[in-house]
Amino acid sequence: MLNISDNKTKLPSLERFQTVKDLAKRPHYKILNRIIAGVSIIGLLALLLPWTQTISGSGSVTTLKPNQRPQSIQSVIAGRIEKWYVQEGDFVKKGDTILFISETKEDYMDPNLVQNTKNQMIAKQQSLQSYDSKVDVLSNQIAAIEREKVLKLQQAQNKIRQAVLKIESDSMDLAAVKTQLRIANTQYNRSVQLNKEGLKPLTDIEEKRLKLQEVEAKIITQENKYLASQNELINAKVEINRISAEYAEKVSKANSDKFTALSSQFDTDAQVNKLQNQYTNYSIRNGMYYIKASQSGYINRALQSGIGETIKEGTPIATIMPSEYDIAVETFVNPIDLPLINKGEKVRVWFDGWPTIVFSGWPNMSYGTFGGEIVAIENFISDNGKYRVLIAPDKKEDKWPEQLSIGAGAQTIALLENVPIWFELWRVLNGFPPNYYKPTTKTTKEKK
Repeated sequence: MLNISDNKTKLPSLERFQTVKDLAKRPHYKILNRIIAGVSIIGLLALLLPWTQTISGSGSVTTLKPNQRPQSIQSVIAGRIEKWYVQEGDFVKKGDTILFISETKEDYMDPNLVQNTKNQMIAKQQSLQSYDSKVDVLSNQIAAIEREKVLKLQQAQNKIRQAVLKIESDSMDLAAVKTQLRIANTQYNRSVQLNKEGLKPLTDIEEKRLKLQEVEAKIITQENKYLASQNELINAKVEINRISAEYAEKVSKANSDKFTALSSQFDTDAQVNKLQNQYTNYSIRNGMYYIKASQSGYINRALQSGIGETIKEGTPIATIMPSEYDIAVETFVNPIDLPLINKGEKVRVWFDGWPTIVFSGWPNMSYGTFGGEIVAIENFISDNGKYRVLIAPDKKEDKWPEQLSIGAGAQTIALLENVPIWFELWRVLNGFPPNYYKPTTKTTKEKK
């Protein structure tokens, strides 16, 4: 058995059996051989047929734009449900009232809150106008004080010039009197000398002495006038300083009052702006008691129910499905296939509930599938460990069924490169990924 011994035995030939000879002579045996050979040849030729590599994915029907997807209606403010105006399944237009809520915060429970705030705002605006008028009056007062100061200074400067001229006049008069004193003294001395010589009488001496005494008295008077003129000049200069100090004090006081009024004006202006902000906020808040539909659609489900139930800010109240939307499919692909997905690539889609016959490698032979085009690829992995791809209908092919509802299941096949069947079998058996595929884009010149 192990071919160790020298004894070698030959296996008996099957041809020596009559049954085998009879089978070989039968025509069915030859036909079976031909069929096996033909099938083998056809199988070998089939391995050379083209096969389209694909990337499969599963997902659901959704909308193309985020604002067209089902969304919840929320309350911006806290409140208590008072009345419902719709029920589940109703169609609402944009701006229709869904429910009414009442106030629950004590800061806003005053029914006349908006009117009272408006009255406060009007009062503050009037106070602001009063401060404006006061500032204008003080500005005019400061201008008047400045003009009066200029006139007073001109008047004092005129007095200074008058005093200077008077000093000059008195100094000239004093000089003239001094000259007269010298002349009178000389005449008196000459008369005395002539009287001693016997040439002049005594009466002439007495006359000259009297004139000399008059001139001496006159010079004292003129000196007093000269000193008085100098004092007037000094007084005029002092008056200028006094006027400057007096009007500087007046201007400073008026400016202080003006700045005080401006400070009060700015503070009142800030209060007016604050009251305007409060008035606007209160007015807008009054409109938030009626929760309205953000867009036209159908009320799917009421998340809050009952009358008297309190809700907080941002609490979902109901869900609405927009009535107008652009349908799309979101599918999920494995991370290994993500580099092969490109925006604008063609995809075949079939939906749950529609009869479908799918040949993944021969998309032209598939039945019940619809054409799609990739419009968005998510760059961050989803919670299910796959990447999300958004597919829109292909405008060059048949429209998708109008009966599709949002959330229905969908299967997708992304079409890649064409390869022979034997290559695809070899790739699958070895667990290799599909060939790297990048769609060719036509240049502008080729498009023209």
